[in-house]
Amino acid sequence: MSVSGLSEASAGTIGPTGRPLPVFPMPEPLLRHGPARVVAVCNQKGGVGKTTTTISLGAALAELGRRVLLVDFDPQGALSVGLGFQPHELDATVYNVLMEAGVTARDVVFPTKVENMDLLPSNIDLSGAEVQLVHEVGREFVLGRVLAPLIPEYDVIMIDCQPSLGLLTVNALACADGVLVPLECEYFAMRGVALLMETIDKVSTRLSPKLAMDGLLATMYDSRTLHTREVLAGVVAGFGDKVFHTVINRTVRFPDASVAGEPITMFDPSSAGAASYRELAREVLDRWRRAELADPVSAG
Repeated sequence: MSVSGLSEASAGTIGPTGRPLPVFPMPEPLLRHGPARVVAVCNQKGGVGKTTTTISLGAALAELGRRVLLVDFDPQGALSVGLGFQPHELDATVYNVLMEAGVTARDVVFPTKVENMDLLPSNIDLSGAEVQLVHEVGREFVLGRVLAPLIPEYDVIMIDCQPSLGLLTVNALACADGVLVPLECEYFAMRGVALLMETIDKVSTRLSPKLAMDGLLATMYDSRTLHTREVLAGVVAGFGDKVFHTVINRTVRFPDASVAGEPITMFDPSSAGAASYRELAREVLDRWRRAELADPVSAG
């Protein structure tokens, strides 16, 4: 049974990950907003669904009443394009916030078509920041410093990282509370996960002890092929409960939504893809709630 069709009746049903599917509760309405949990959406391999996940999960969290800020931290600006912005037409982006003393993050935050969801955009200018930041004191913490004033204003800040493990990605990890790793159900995508985990461990040990693994998300899943089923089984065998129960199936509706400049939850709200990301939003919030209950000091 598809995760996107999860219901009370599916409790105990075995899902694509080979584990019983829990029923994730609808979260309680928030009495107040902030401080935000900062999440780096990260994988050094391109084309695994990072940007789609950032947009779609962000929109699903916003539907649940969370105030969400999406940070485009990839010089390609795909996140900005996927939300209907033209990066080359922007006068100021996250690059200006990082490199110019007189520009604050609030100056560059734009509202999106989604209620409760804002964007800090990017464009090709950001590619120069990696070289320029090398000579900065505390170069790994520049993004954290510029985002700090926004943390009280949002419930979730999601950073769409570039497909590399360079200084920009380290900046995202250093200011994040958690890491969400989209992982394409394909053999070569699996091979790079060990390197990514090593980088996350180094950042956690040397720069940010609070950094936690929020989870690995299987994307582009096609239950009809033995290969994708075997890859997903291998990921679960290797990482266990770190793998989300929710699985994102391969569908043409995601690129169609990107062309339209809308999240799948707005472009095709009744689609299986939209339902999957709504399910992921409930699962993510449930994980964060459980982590906070288990260790309120580190989770808070």
